[in-house]
Amino acid sequence: EELAEIAPCYISIYANAGLPNAFGGYDDTPEHMGAIYDDFAKNGYANIWGGCCGTTPAHIKAMANAVKKYPTRIPPAKDDRPHYSGLEPLRITPEMNLVMVGERSNITGSPKFARLIREGDLEAALQIARQQVENGANIIDINMDEGLIDSEAMMVKFLHLVASEPDISRVPIMIDSSKWEVIEAGLKCIQGKGIVNSISMKEGEDLFREHARKIQRYGAGMVVMAFDEKGQADTTERRIDICTRAYRILVDEIGIEPTDIIFDPNVFPIGTGMEEHRINAVSFFEASKLIRDTLPGAMVSGGISNVSFSFRGNNRVREAIHAAFLYHGTKAGLNMGIVNPGMLEVYDEVPPDLLQAVEDVVLNHDEDATERLIDFAETVKGEKRDKKVETQEWRSGSIEERLSHALVKGIVDFINEDVEEARLKLIRPIKVIEGPLMAGMNIVGDLFGSGKMFLPQVVKSARVMKKAVAYLLPFMDDEKDGKSVSAGKVLMATVKGDVHDIGKNIVGVVLACNNYEVKDIGVMIPWDKILKEAKEWGADIIGLSGLITPSLDEMVHVAKEMQRMEMKLPLLIGGATTSKKHTAVKIAPEYDAPAIHVLDASRAVTVVQSLLNQDLAYRRAIKYEYNALREQHLDAQEAKAFQPLEAARANSFSTDWKTYTPPSPDFTGTRAIDSVSAEDLVPFIDWTPFFRTWEFQGKFPDILEKPAARAVYDDAQELLQRIIDENRFKPRGIHGFFPANRVGDDVEIYTDETRAEVKTTLHFLRQQHIKTDGTPNRCFADFIAPKDSGVADHIGGFAVTAGSGVSELAQQFREDHDDYNCILTQALGDRLAEAFAEYLHKQTRDAWGFGQTENLGYADLIKEKYRGIRPAPGYPACPDHTEKITLFEQLDASAHTGIELTEGMAMNPASSVSGLYFAHPDSRYFPLGRIDRDQVSDYAKRKSWTVEKVEKWLSPNLGYNA
Repeated sequence: EELAEIAPCYISIYANAGLPNAFGGYDDTPEHMGAIYDDFAKNGYANIWGGCCGTTPAHIKAMANAVKKYPTRIPPAKDDRPHYSGLEPLRITPEMNLVMVGERSNITGSPKFARLIREGDLEAALQIARQQVENGANIIDINMDEGLIDSEAMMVKFLHLVASEPDISRVPIMIDSSKWEVIEAGLKCIQGKGIVNSISMKEGEDLFREHARKIQRYGAGMVVMAFDEKGQADTTERRIDICTRAYRILVDEIGIEPTDIIFDPNVFPIGTGMEEHRINAVSFFEASKLIRDTLPGAMVSGGISNVSFSFRGNNRVREAIHAAFLYHGTKAGLNMGIVNPGMLEVYDEVPPDLLQAVEDVVLNHDEDATERLIDFAETVKGEKRDKKVETQEWRSGSIEERLSHALVKGIVDFINEDVEEARLKLIRPIKVIEGPLMAGMNIVGDLFGSGKMFLPQVVKSARVMKKAVAYLLPFMDDEKDGKSVSAGKVLMATVKGDVHDIGKNIVGVVLACNNYEVKDIGVMIPWDKILKEAKEWGADIIGLSGLITPSLDEMVHVAKEMQRMEMKLPLLIGGATTSKKHTAVKIAPEYDAPAIHVLDASRAVTVVQSLLNQDLAYRRAIKYEYNALREQHLDAQEAKAFQPLEAARANSFSTDWKTYTPPSPDFTGTRAIDSVSAEDLVPFIDWTPFFRTWEFQGKFPDILEKPAARAVYDDAQELLQRIIDENRFKPRGIHGFFPANRVGDDVEIYTDETRAEVKTTLHFLRQQHIKTDGTPNRCFADFIAPKDSGVADHIGGFAVTAGSGVSELAQQFREDHDDYNCILTQALGDRLAEAFAEYLHKQTRDAWGFGQTENLGYADLIKEKYRGIRPAPGYPACPDHTEKITLFEQLDASAHTGIELTEGMAMNPASSVSGLYFAHPDSRYFPLGRIDRDQVSDYAKRKSWTVEKVEKWLSPNLGYNA
């Protein structure tokens, strides 16, 4: 009986270890028990048998009887693609073309990084790592090999800093060192699955085996250099011999997964003038192909900058060499490169004369190639290209070439005349769409998918395509012609109660660029209209978008209705408040067909392609991943350490209200702000979120170093000036101060300074998880003086909007088939609304008195180096959106600003901001986190709501299953 009770733990451990068919078909022989024991031991569970009676038949029978009720676990299909991870997974697929490893956090390869490390300026060194990720690096290489520093200690210190920066540590880390102790110290620091760069057989096979086994135990991948006891391989034959020998040791002897092996066949310089170096690139390509053909599963990498070393100082030529080397290398089998991702030239963009000179050297066409390139390099050093000449050049090409160029470059200037020429040539308008236009968009899709184009450029390309199709539509109607065959139909909608659609618009544009028909049916769309449109239009996929948290519940409702109607269409989930975890926990369980979270526009195409191509392996992988996320969530909820609400209140933020005197504002009541123009708000714009709209990562103004980011910024400045000159946006706002005091976790607002009559009450929530770091369980009410203290305090509020002109101008651009300027308008509207909030907060601090002595510049405002905070209902510390109703009533906001609240508590116009003002010098933002049942019940009583209503509005914050 004792054994029968503990047997289920064995099956659980076995299942968690991923061991298939545990106990299925087993008998009760000692041999059987020995086999199980061996399996457990191999998987690190050797000690679980402690205290049991060994391999007796009785023991086996007890176990067999106890586990009969448990179904045999079927493990998920093995993913045989290479995969690594930081905070986020990196699955390496053939479509990736080239995995970029950022090279600039390498003390031996970057003079600037080396200087910063030597000077101890690790914050600036971190910025270099961050820029590489922002510029597209899939992995970052970190090397601290420097004779004058403690490399091991510095590696540990730097990796600890990297771990604290999510925008860096989200990608896998490649630990690069020639010293094993540095590598091992680094392996102990990194999270996720990293890569070691590198190991080799230069000190013999025994040490090679030892290092490989340790890397395997640390759970990392490994770069293996083509280097043995005789030295580095410099011929094709030597490269292949060493790599094959290493592969057999690693795979056949040690049992390392082939996908954890990355061979580096050595990239050596070309164009040095030395005869033996002429074959360096060609030999690398030959070896790469043979490695990929004969050593299955292994990847091929190389330090790309080495190939152009002899042309250092001439970046134009070096970038051209890198472009040519990568182009031919990836065709040969190179699928990982250590590069500077911000300095990669597109192969097709290298001028033909320079490309010819470079490729003659790279491909070793003849013995004079190096001399010709050296001579040519002198002519292009520091040369600036003539844009007027370039325009004349591309206009001289064939009509197919001109349309392709216009699409790739986003040029609309000549589109009507070129499309007309193509129509006359091809006779039927549909042939223009299916022919040169789709060929050009396929190029755009490929460049975007491979990271060679950025989102703003893709949206500009879509603008060209839409204008071209718009020109052709009348001719197609006259012919009563059919539509071009699309890759699939995607219906998109912002769900009921929500008005935000910038992200949805961007996803739609990217999908359209990849030959998908996209029908966007707008904002605030109820579930029945979404599903009706999907059926009538014949959609293949439905995409739902939302920004505010109530949209999450609406998405769950849509999924339930799709299940009830027995629909089978895949469901895509996107928007700022959505997440993979929420989709897995709340939406996917309600719908039998795939329901998948799409993080950003760049990933939408891959997801849609996989779903519509009936990729069963992809669907199984998603289902397994989401099931695991759901289980982890449930386990985390069970393990969540909450304290009773009263205990949390006892650990509240406190201050000495006897010695602190709250500031008195110079007016109470409200003041409307109608005289502010868009031009007045420009100095208060925080531009960093503007670039995030376009999926650029980085901070302003440093991000302007990226040419693509600079281009979209210049376009924004031009449009912004037009908005100002034409007075297109009419910002309106209101703010006010109200006598207030705290009562528990509520803030009472009084009719006047006598504080005799309560006019309304604001309700707040308190952090409830157990604090082990000595910090308080915060609640915003803590920052207002308690009523029983006798201290007179005030709370402020505001609501601002950039105006209805934002949506009106965006709609004009949309009707003109100009998605680029439509999205640009919406992004500028959002930035101006936030700038208005910043502007008005300054006026508020001045009215409170303490703002008049701030003397803050632009950077200080962006970093919020001022006293006080302005939290908004619906955001992390006060997630109840319905508190906006109280705020709007107190301000009479709708009458003064034109902002209306939807039933989901979204603000319309979308480019609007509202919130509360707190003046206490210690007031701060904080995440509320999860709350427990007792606080939900307490909150329901305070708001005179049912518990069910509170659970509906606060569902993302519940620490239990409602």
